[in-house]
Amino acid sequence: MSADEVFVSSGASDELGDILDLFERSGSALVIEPAYPAYVDVNVMAGRKIVHLVSGEENSFLPEPSEEIKADLLYICSPNNPTGAVFSRDQLQAWVDFANENGSVILFDAAYEAFIEDETLPHSIFELDGAKTCAIEICSLSKTAGFTGTRLGYTVVPKTLERNGMNLNEMWVRNRTTKTNGVSYIIQKGGAAVFTEEGHKQIHENIQIYKKNAKVLMEALDQLGIWYCGGKNAPYIWMKCPNGMVSWEFFGYLLHEIQVVGTPGEGFGACGEGYFRFSTFGSPEDTKETAERLIKLLSKWEKSVLSEA
Repeated sequence: MSADEVFVSSGASDELGDILDLFERSGSALVIEPAYPAYVDVNVMAGRKIVHLVSGEENSFLPEPSEEIKADLLYICSPNNPTGAVFSRDQLQAWVDFANENGSVILFDAAYEAFIEDETLPHSIFELDGAKTCAIEICSLSKTAGFTGTRLGYTVVPKTLERNGMNLNEMWVRNRTTKTNGVSYIIQKGGAAVFTEEGHKQIHENIQIYKKNAKVLMEALDQLGIWYCGGKNAPYIWMKCPNGMVSWEFFGYLLHEIQVVGTPGEGFGACGEGYFRFSTFGSPEDTKETAERLIKLLSKWEKSVLSEA
């Protein structure tokens, strides 16, 4: 990639909405659910048709493209929020091939790529053959470097990406120079420090804390016999609600019984119902206490009950 293919932004959330300026409103957007709600919201506000692609335990929340899918935009988040699932190189290549064959554009959310430890898994969609003619990558420093409040990220729009005779890189240059004055200098200086040798060292140390938190929570769920995914290459753990509980019911149960809070899966789409998301963005002390409270509360139930759908 060249420098003029990388655009500094105020974070992924803003870009997910602003990038839609490049595409006609009469088009359609495919969202793999469960999904970060903004994917749906920004397209609904733009009047665009939403194509929902449901995923589940049967495909490890990593669905494959199919001939039935017809969409101009394809939202892919890997590692995924909320499920923590990560597409393999072959799985992601299938989506790239599909996009090129059908004239779709992939909007690849790489906000959590820094959490990938498995060397066989792709950090960027541009590691795949053909991605430069079908994909835009949106990156964020919010979770990587704790820039949630300061707001900083970057978007990669290849010069080789064209649709309907229009060059999307050139269009995005025009859009950004017209609609924004950019990120403040002091924030960008902080972002530059992230990419130094010392910055990488500190980020790695911080992420290892979250990884240890994930391990503590996963060990608790393993002990209880509860199904889950994520946690290994992502900061989120996606668990099945025990005893056939719906998401908000389980949320209330944990809140009132042991004062533990997570995110009900229903908030990420209809197929998130019956699931629950834990975040590892906490202190080791709080995470340990959470795991102990979960084990104490849920160990009262038989494992066969805990694993029921």
